[in-house]
Amino acid sequence: MMGEELTGLNIKDLQNLESQLEMSLRGVRMKKDQILMDEIQELTRQGNLIHQENVELYKKVYGTRDVNGTSKELFVTNGQSIEEDPHVAVHLQLSQPQQQNYETPTRATKLG
Repeated sequence: MMGEELTGLNIKDLQNLESQLEMSLRGVRMKKDQILMDEIQELTRQGNLIHQENVELYKKVYGTRDVNGTSKELFVTNGQSIEEDPHVAVHLQLSQPQQQNYETPTRATKLG
C-alpha cells in the first residue's frame, strides 16, 4: 500500500493493484463527500432555525400593530420613535464621529 515491496510484481500485477487502489480511493472519496453533504445539510437546517428564532425575537422586540392590524416596524433614531413599513427599503448613511473638545485646566496640580 505504501509503494514498498513492488519489485517482484510484473506490469499486469501493478495495473491490477493500481485499479484496486483507485476503486478504494473512489469509495473513500464518496464516503467523505456524503459525510460533508450531510454536515452541510444539518448546518443549513440549524442556520434556518436560528434565523427563524431571530425573526421571531425581532418581532417581539420591535414589531407593533397599527390600527388596521398590519405589521409595522418601530425604529428609534435620535431618541424619537418612527414607524416604518417593513417592506420599504431603509437607507443608512455613515457619518464621521464628532470630536469632543476637552479643555485642559490652566492650573494643573503637580503630583510629587
